[in-house]
Amino acid sequence: MSQTIERRFATRAEAYSAVELLVQEHGIERSDIFIAADGPENSVGEDVSGGDAPAPLEEAREDAPLNSPVLVSVDVNDDAKAPTIESVLAERSGY
Repeated sequence: MSQTIERRFATRAEAYSAVELLVQEHGIERSDIFIAADGPENSVGEDVSGGDAPAPLEEAREDAPLNSPVLVSVDVNDDAKAPTIESVLAERSGY
């Protein structure tokens, strides 16, 4: 039976980390995983990370679109994989 598992992430980096783990370690097809802003506006998440963080000696940046969490959804076609997917997403997500 097919199902979709969703999880929200505070940063795009956290979302990408979860996707990478699902694909590389657990054999989930990348074409079954979707990443999007969890709202109507573009967003890199709710928290500053990576390239959105100020460099040393740089003042705080105000240009990162911190509008909503990043939503990762996974289409699951094998019920046996659902617990692993849920576990990885929960482990990597800050929520």
